[in-house]
Amino acid sequence: MKISRFPRVGSAVMVGALALSLAACGSDPGADEPNGEGSETAMDLSGDLNGGGASSQESAMEAWRAGFQGQYPDVTVNYDPVGSGGGREQFGSGAFSFAGSDAALDEDEMATAEEICGAGGVIEYPGYISPVAVAFNLEGIDTLNMSPETIANIFAGEITTWDDEAIATDNPDADLPSTDITVVHRSDDSGTTENFQEYLNTVVPDVWTYEPEGIWPIEGQESAPQTSGVVSAAQAGEGTITYADASQIADLGTVAVGVGDEFVEYSPEAAAAVVEGSPRVEGTGEHVFAYDLQRDIEGTYPIVLVSYHLACATYEDAATADLVKGFYTYILSDEGQQAAADSAGSAPLPTSLTEQFLPSVEAITAG
Repeated sequence: MKISRFPRVGSAVMVGALALSLAACGSDPGADEPNGEGSETAMDLSGDLNGGGASSQESAMEAWRAGFQGQYPDVTVNYDPVGSGGGREQFGSGAFSFAGSDAALDEDEMATAEEICGAGGVIEYPGYISPVAVAFNLEGIDTLNMSPETIANIFAGEITTWDDEAIATDNPDADLPSTDITVVHRSDDSGTTENFQEYLNTVVPDVWTYEPEGIWPIEGQESAPQTSGVVSAAQAGEGTITYADASQIADLGTVAVGVGDEFVEYSPEAAAAVVEGSPRVEGTGEHVFAYDLQRDIEGTYPIVLVSYHLACATYEDAATADLVKGFYTYILSDEGQQAAADSAGSAPLPTSLTEQFLPSVEAITAG
């Protein structure tokens, strides 16, 4: 077996709700455009903007806040990392003006959101791409190779000790202990959970027979809420294993995942390659950019988190429309994408994708 190695990018771990202080441009509205390229969104901004959702985006949100603050210091954007399910629910109820979700809206959620957004419809695009790491806490071991079958059997509770033959076969040089494996999963409704299950169900459906959803399907295992919760729980116990956005796994060991005849270590580059090679979901709205992720592309890291940004194309309040438009334009800018990459270890969106998303963001209006 070959190991495909990609460089890992440093990360910052952030816990708790973010109060993002963002600022209004001064007297010259054309001086500091959010996208740095003469955007129509350059304007005087002030007021509060409330959103929330995926905790995986927490580090990136902090980076976007820092970059946007120099341009718009009279705006306060509140992002509550309640998890993807909470973000979708509160966006659909109108409590959040924007939201982050590690899974695209399903049909029922889309119908609910469209009622809130009205005739303009929903804007949905991936603003954050990151590998989902299979991370473990095993003294003296930093990395292990695992096939998809092995990963699925571990999380299903069929492989229960670290010296199991399935793990040992792919790691002949590792000194594996007989320590029991403790699976740690998300206790909340999580897009990361749905992405992880979708990977398993797509690649090894005979082993992982559960329907992918945001709620973990197996009872009796250890659990914790949000990304920070599962990482903390995994750090606290010897022999633990979990799945989490790679930007937030701290000092845990990680798994190189089997793809064909290779074992691929996680990296933003290897994760972004999955999205680049995947088709857009058909039959969606004009401003909906959801992707049917291909999990078996050679040389890519197949457990990828595509975290979506949600907004309305039309808001009742002009000030809210301008705030969402300005903030999302900055996120899609080269500066915004690089800021998230530097802080959170995410993969900057390819230009070919941002050029598709920006017209929808720039079309946000009030009416």
